[in-house]
Amino acid sequence: MSNNPKKEFRVWIISGPSGSGKTTLTDALLKNDRWKSRLVRSVSYTTRPKRPGEVDGKDYIHVTLGRFRGLLKQRAFLEHEQIFGSYYGTPKKAVQDAKKAGRDLVLCIDVKGARKVRRFFGKNAVSIFILPPHVDALSERLKKRSTENKKDIEMRLKRVKIELSLAREYDYIVVNDDFNDALKKIKAILSRHRSKARLARGE
Repeated sequence: MSNNPKKEFRVWIISGPSGSGKTTLTDALLKNDRWKSRLVRSVSYTTRPKRPGEVDGKDYIHVTLGRFRGLLKQRAFLEHEQIFGSYYGTPKKAVQDAKKAGRDLVLCIDVKGARKVRRFFGKNAVSIFILPPHVDALSERLKKRSTENKKDIEMRLKRVKIELSLAREYDYIVVNDDFNDALKKIKAILSRHRSKARLARGE
């Protein structure tokens, strides 16, 4: 019988400004043959209207403000934030479900929410900040996305300064200049931590 300690549960936090590509990178990671059986993504609750192409329950769980406030009263969220007038929350149940499935949890969340999660999980949380090559690239990506009007884009670009100032708090910063290269770097980070954990367990 092995005396190796049980595999540690880990939370992977992926953050970045709107248009940085964090969601697309996270989706690609979860479709990867090596990682899709080891990771599960938390689906956040939001009061934001559904964007074209989004699938409710897969991209976000869209709820009314009243429903969101009800969940707050039930203390159902690990963290929650109000961003551009809409609320977002990470359900505690996602943690329970991931542990039950024997998988690590991936959170694609805001920088302030990420700070709360890091504080809660400590060394079991690994954070990755997705950085655009330059601010102009963000503006172009937001325009191409066609889900925000000019005022929304201006608001999001102003918020970038706050988000970039918090990037230094993250364990890793990945520049998304080339998508495939950025995805390769994220996979390498996960592999590195997985190898360290196996060595610690004496495997």
